[in-house]
Amino acid sequence: MAPTRSSRAAFVLLGGVQATLIFTLAAVAVPLPAIGVEFGVRREELILLSAAYGLTFAGLLLFGGRLADRYGGQRALTAGLLVFGLASAAAPLAPGYGTLLAARLSQGVGASLIAPAAMAVLRTVFPSPAAYGGAMATWGGLSVLGATAGNLLSGVISALLSWRWAFAVPLAVTVAALVLAPRVLPAATGSRSGTGGPEHPARRPRLDLPGALLATAGLASASYGLVLTDAWSWTSGRVLAPLVAGVVLLAMFVGAERRAPDPLLPPRFLLDRRRALGLAATALTAAGTATVFVLFSLHLQDERGWSALRTSAAFVPFAVALLASGRAAGRLIGRYGAPVVTGAGLAVGAVGLVLLALLGMNGTVPYAYGLLPGFVLLATGVAASFAGAAVLATDRVPAERTGLAGGVHNTAMETGPTVVFALVLGVGGDTASLAVTAALFGTAALALRLA
Repeated sequence: MAPTRSSRAAFVLLGGVQATLIFTLAAVAVPLPAIGVEFGVRREELILLSAAYGLTFAGLLLFGGRLADRYGGQRALTAGLLVFGLASAAAPLAPGYGTLLAARLSQGVGASLIAPAAMAVLRTVFPSPAAYGGAMATWGGLSVLGATAGNLLSGVISALLSWRWAFAVPLAVTVAALVLAPRVLPAATGSRSGTGGPEHPARRPRLDLPGALLATAGLASASYGLVLTDAWSWTSGRVLAPLVAGVVLLAMFVGAERRAPDPLLPPRFLLDRRRALGLAATALTAAGTATVFVLFSLHLQDERGWSALRTSAAFVPFAVALLASGRAAGRLIGRYGAPVVTGAGLAVGAVGLVLLALLGMNGTVPYAYGLLPGFVLLATGVAASFAGAAVLATDRVPAERTGLAGGVHNTAMETGPTVVFALVLGVGGDTASLAVTAALFGTAALALRLA
């Protein structure tokens, strides 16, 4: 059944919010040096500021998904938008580093509610499995589109105005979503599928607070330890302390979930082969995109002497190729299946990464020959991979677990870049990091082909 006008409007609203969440993740990446100068803070403080949003976002996603499943998608969505909007309003007014850091942490709290809730509401907009699968094929590319827009616009805004104006985008989208949601989204019905109404208490999933605390603390601590590898060695106490603490807490989380009567993340939820492959592809694709954005943002400004504005413009072809590939991905998934499209996307992305490793980091090779082909191929591949992986990660999920699926999917998307980026940077220089990432893409493509 073809999407109706109302379902398309709901998808545009929810998709715009999802893209904005990832836009916000990248909004301070390019202007970080300017923030450091204005507030007079050290490199490690800037690293924490850059990671703060992602730490609370990724750490609380599983709990956010449980809240969406328990209280309904629309309630969780509204609560998340309110927290996210207030934090986005406070960030540009920050008089100092501490206030800005608190605002970024609070943005992540709001985002951890919004992301799984939006997917739960999306399930009510497209109730049939075929329609929901088609919607997820498009949904998968929204995050990388948001990340690309964040890198593009943050450089432009900071160059023309101030880094503070970058927060106008999430604030405006949040206000629009709060105003339009009651008119565009379907009315809450009180079912278990995430529609937002009251349910019979006996049928609601328990909150599993011990599991939520362990998962949040473990993910945040481990992620923070990995982020610090940018400034300190792996053997440094600054890195080892949060990293070891995170691993221990996550091990305790796994043990607690096995004993919990209604676990936050049922172990068997990840045993589905298609879902596991989809989550792995999501994490890897997000990591590859983030690696390229970070390495080439630094390379173009530090090695080639480009301005922030020119650096942002260099990623415009990436965005164009991403949009074109994303539009075709849904049709390709319908014809060939999600595993085939995901694997093909990873293979194409691997070729793009190889080109960037061989030519992109060579400052004597012009942009048109050294960076442009790799950017276009990588964008084409990651759009297809994200679309297929989103379908795989949410396929055959019961309606009452839609919030959980959204939380797990977004957790893979948020933690993947932190883990993989820290690991590939440890192998050597930028060229080696791109080559290793390309090898990981190729290995994942082969695994999907053999699955």
